[in-house]
Amino acid sequence: MAASMAVIDAVSQRLDSFADLRRAESSEMGPEAVDFVQAGIDALRGGKRLRARFLHTGWRTVAEADGRSADPGEAVVASAAALEVFHVAALVHDDLIDNSDTRRGRPAAHRLLEAAYRDRGWRGDAGAFGRSAAILLGDLLLGWSDDLLEDGLGTVPADRAAQARTLYGRMRRGVTVGQYLDVAEESAWATTPDDEHAARALRVARFKSARYSVQQPLLIGAALAGADAGQTAALAAFGEPLGLAFQLRDDVLGVFGDASVTGKPAGDDLREGKRTVLIALARERLPAGGRHVVDELLGDPGLDQAQIATLQRTVIDSGALDRVEDLITRYVREADRALSGAQLGNAAVGELRDLARAATARTS
Repeated sequence: MAASMAVIDAVSQRLDSFADLRRAESSEMGPEAVDFVQAGIDALRGGKRLRARFLHTGWRTVAEADGRSADPGEAVVASAAALEVFHVAALVHDDLIDNSDTRRGRPAAHRLLEAAYRDRGWRGDAGAFGRSAAILLGDLLLGWSDDLLEDGLGTVPADRAAQARTLYGRMRRGVTVGQYLDVAEESAWATTPDDEHAARALRVARFKSARYSVQQPLLIGAALAGADAGQTAALAAFGEPLGLAFQLRDDVLGVFGDASVTGKPAGDDLREGKRTVLIALARERLPAGGRHVVDELLGDPGLDQAQIATLQRTVIDSGALDRVEDLITRYVREADRALSGAQLGNAAVGELRDLARAATARTS
């Protein structure tokens, strides 16, 4: 996966140069502004750069099929960097909505901003300040993402830029609505028939995460390379099921992941009350009394390790974990079949398959 590693370096360098400009820009606005901008820059550190890698590989599948240079150029690197910034913006807002204390092994943005408030000795409610500042930080990151995207699109033909811009806008709208669906589902489940929970959870997974994690980065990259209708259709058919498999793996890690690897406390999704496919499938197989116990415990931020272990064992014994693992396998196979016979570069398709394994067999 040498090409994928090279794009990670290129994207990181692009983000560093962009951060230097934003840091310099904030210097005339006073020390509080400098600290706020630095918080945004700090939030960009770490991560697997998965979306950047899918965008780059989507571009490669088309460019290689046309026999073009392997050099992605500014448009691809800047657009990939834009996706990474957009992802961090979504995480800042997501952690705030979920009341998550940690992200990538360090305090979540609203907790860092809350701590900075206390360190300055400012008056008032530190928690309220941290929440307000995190909303604004997420908004700032969204603006930065747009800036980076436009920087890159200025270097490609107008028709390709327009298509990439359209796809990016669709992605932004879909994630926002998907996030709302996720918030709504945490309350709406109680008024929904039990046999509909899994389908509703899968809908949230599709719109909140699956498409923007895999499918839309692929399509944006392909658009920058000038993909035709057949190439676009093949990549879309690959990206959606793989994105779902990616999100289902995330759901498993949210319940069973090792905190030292994931960077978040074990069982964090249980404390946050996430109504995932995993939980929905577990409830389907439980008697009424068992469902009541799960519903009483799920979403309690004070769950101790013994209670988390009880919920984990309940999920396993219900067969839900095995069913989700089967779903992941089926979605990965569906994605792989979508590439068969597609007019895409062979080497890049091989890398897509490598990325599929990395996205769905991961531990963090």
